[in-house]
Amino acid sequence: MMEDADETLSLLADLVSATDPKLRELARRLAGRLMLDVSRRGKAKPRGIGKLAKQRYRPDGGDIDIDASMDAIVEARAAREAVDPDGLFLRGWVKPHTALCLLVDRSGSMGGKPLATAAVAAASVAWRSPEDYSVLCFGKDVIVVKSQDVSKDGEKVVNDVLALRGFGTTDLAGALTIAGQQLARTRAGRKITVLLSDCRATEEGDPVAAAKGLEELVIIAPKEDDEEAVNFAARTGARLVTIDGPSEVPEAITQALGD
Repeated sequence: MMEDADETLSLLADLVSATDPKLRELARRLAGRLMLDVSRRGKAKPRGIGKLAKQRYRPDGGDIDIDASMDAIVEARAAREAVDPDGLFLRGWVKPHTALCLLVDRSGSMGGKPLATAAVAAASVAWRSPEDYSVLCFGKDVIVVKSQDVSKDGEKVVNDVLALRGFGTTDLAGALTIAGQQLARTRAGRKITVLLSDCRATEEGDPVAAAKGLEELVIIAPKEDDEEAVNFAARTGARLVTIDGPSEVPEAITQALGD
């Protein structure tokens, strides 16, 4: 890992499907832990945009909202008693909860570096939004590895991604549509779709229209093959970041989400 993190992660991703069952099990157990460790770089959650809101009183919470707390104050004065803290409110800044949906393109080769990249991406979204995220893998069809409203251990999610193999055509429009359906299940204030793909669609459909139906779209594309992704980002208003290998995924997500 110190000498060549990408090579190590890629080798480990391949060993998860090794013929020898003992080697395969050891690789699977190590891969989940290691890729979660790699993902824990930078901030755990996107910042979001704060807004002023009424909050229940707490000693370290800030200034009391006099208007919202007036009933409790008047009642206490009339009874010549101390004000009940349960009747007090604060006015302060709160940041919206953030939901993430990761879309992994598995239509091409999913061994070695591409598979490790997908697994680190899954670990990264699980780390950043552990209570509200989904992971979808798509080619011609979409596989829901982790649904938005179903709890699932992060290591299990990573290992399920590592068990996938790539084949078939690319239904980019269908995948983006299902991402929107997953994010519709959350009440989060900010909903972000992270698309790990070269954005080369080969199935019928309108991926641009599907992308414009999402609140926020972030594209992470391979640096050596980003022409279609650059074009797609320009047409949809998505944010685009390119990467060389799996070890760059956590920083790419940090950059793309504006952390």
